[in-house]
Amino acid sequence: MTVTDPGTGTEQESPLSLGTAAARNLATTTKTQPQMQSISSRWLIRLLPWVQASGGTYRVNRRLTCVVGNKRVTFTGSDTDLRVVPPELREFAILREFPDTGVLDALAERFEQREYQPGDVLAEFGDRADEVVLIAHGKVNKIGPGEYGDHVVLDVLAGGEYFGDESLAEPDALWEYTAKAVTTCTALVLPHRAFEEVLERSPELRAHVDQVRSSPRAAANDHGEAAVEVTSGHEGEVPLTGTFVDYQLHPREYELSVAQTVLRMHTRVSDLYNQPMSQLEQQLRLTIEALRERQENELVNNPGFGLLHNADLGMRKPTRNGPPTPDDLDDLLALVWKEPSFFLAHPRAIAAFGRECSRRGIYPSSVDVGGHSVPAWRGVPIFPCNKIPVSRTRTSSIMLMRTGEERQGVVGLHQTGIPDEYQPGLSVRFMGINDKAITSYLVTAYYSAAVLVPDALGVLDDAELGRES
Repeated sequence: MTVTDPGTGTEQESPLSLGTAAARNLATTTKTQPQMQSISSRWLIRLLPWVQASGGTYRVNRRLTCVVGNKRVTFTGSDTDLRVVPPELREFAILREFPDTGVLDALAERFEQREYQPGDVLAEFGDRADEVVLIAHGKVNKIGPGEYGDHVVLDVLAGGEYFGDESLAEPDALWEYTAKAVTTCTALVLPHRAFEEVLERSPELRAHVDQVRSSPRAAANDHGEAAVEVTSGHEGEVPLTGTFVDYQLHPREYELSVAQTVLRMHTRVSDLYNQPMSQLEQQLRLTIEALRERQENELVNNPGFGLLHNADLGMRKPTRNGPPTPDDLDDLLALVWKEPSFFLAHPRAIAAFGRECSRRGIYPSSVDVGGHSVPAWRGVPIFPCNKIPVSRTRTSSIMLMRTGEERQGVVGLHQTGIPDEYQPGLSVRFMGINDKAITSYLVTAYYSAAVLVPDALGVLDDAELGRES
């Protein structure tokens, strides 16, 4: 049977059954919950052991540390006229605790700025060590003779690090390694003759240096902690050593940080539009997801307690040649070697590491974590975290950590049992209804993180993500 369309005058077949367009008016639509692309896996929050911080404060008591200084200096000025910040010269062992900033200013003025190209030698093994070298920009390899006659890379120095300061205490010392530029480098160099000139003009500096050169160093273990004297392997009635374990007088305290927002909803919406899903429940769910995303970002990047900022400078290493390679991750494992828990890296850094493995014909294994197949290196899982920043020059960092109080590792901090608690450490408080019939809820999360001992967290810096083959 055909009918004529009055609009076009054309003939059409008459339908023999109800059409789908009309049928949809009687059908129940299947709906999803509101989706949000910014929700990530948040592995850091899921993997950290969370410790109750009663009173909102967590104190980390440690043994007394004898060795101070972080082996890094900072600079001011432009790239063509750099200057070391004078008080930073106290990083040198021989100038530690020296009070006269006027003399340090004079020393800072004596540094000479030099430029080096990749492959240039800054110090030659066996030559007289007659200067202190501060790396302002670039990367330098310290190379020494190996056991079998070859040369091995002993260390990689990057911007802010330095070498040669130990020669100030031993004027006749020789270089025990070769320092060679890996990239274009800018360095500030203090020749010994310049140091001696300032030494001759300052009786205070002369007295301080003479005292340091003649004084024995305080007993300390390999980690810079006050040594605990123990007698072992003896026979007979030998006098036993006496000892005690000293503590830091001013231990670090971590106070819980807070992330908050006010969720607002009109009563008309919550009254009339609650089926099949509660509007308040969905609004809270998405708000809490955003709050947790901010929480993880703070755990990584907060200047006060964020892990990237709280890694000990002795536990930070640059990559050897740019991209993150198996050798670089092995260097991290050598830093955090006591029961490492997991690596944490930006997804693009994980991809860059995968490319380097493929280039070498290496295929890393994976491990099962709660039903997820996670890439791993040396059996240690590598988890993605998009909160780790990527610089405009396409470099990022990779973290490796040991976790848990019982292992003196990294822990998350929160406080449970707070009023109106909705999730552990997170509360939702009703704030009332205003004269426009808008209901307000205060959503609050309390959190922080602590590194119990320095060797619990290592960071690989300046990992390139997009180098051409």
